[in-house]
Amino acid sequence: MTPTRHIQRIAEDMGADFFGVADLTLAGDEVVAQGGAYLAEFPRAVSIGIALMDAIVDQLPQRLERPVALLYKHHAYDLVNNRLDHIASRVAGALQRSGHSALPVPASQTVDDERLCGLISHKLAAHLAGLGWIGKSCMLVTPRVGPRVRWATVLTDAPLPAGEPMEVRCGDCRECVDACPAGAFTGRNFVAGEPREVRFAAHKCRDYFNWLDEKQGYSVCGMCLYSCPNGRK
Repeated sequence: MTPTRHIQRIAEDMGADFFGVADLTLAGDEVVAQGGAYLAEFPRAVSIGIALMDAIVDQLPQRLERPVALLYKHHAYDLVNNRLDHIASRVAGALQRSGHSALPVPASQTVDDERLCGLISHKLAAHLAGLGWIGKSCMLVTPRVGPRVRWATVLTDAPLPAGEPMEVRCGDCRECVDACPAGAFTGRNFVAGEPREVRFAAHKCRDYFNWLDEKQGYSVCGMCLYSCPNGRK
């Protein structure tokens, strides 16, 4: 069994629906700018995804109702992120036991409160691994279930064969842009190397969530995820 197949089997046995390997040197400057110079030590990223349950995502138009919001937050956010973190930890452990460095990146963690971003963009890693393309919502859109996936990443120096980035397929579609209640998306298609800010005003999204918290004591949105034709049944 090849090293790639070994860690893929670990991930899939633990419930991963998506698995791929990214060549991070294709976006080295972007990775270092976001997470720090030491990330250059990891030329590969293992991308792991879990598909969300359609029966929950399809209720998002009623997200302002407390039962719908709490169900989504629990099953499509908290629980899935926890599952992803466990898978990433197991994969990283297997890579370390094989003699390589490995750094599991949490599925949902903000390390920069100013830019509102994590250590690395999970969507970028999944895109570079060939698992989908980055849509106008800055979410990773997969051919199989659209953006209805959550992701985690394991950085490594293991020389694993990498996938090929997928071309953007959004075209003129603006479903996610028009569905966003915060007006956070500009409608621009993803272009490699461009800053996220040309497509997404993260502070507008954050302010909308804060407003929901103040108004009703909980905050759930996900309309960009729900509205994408690539995932809607």
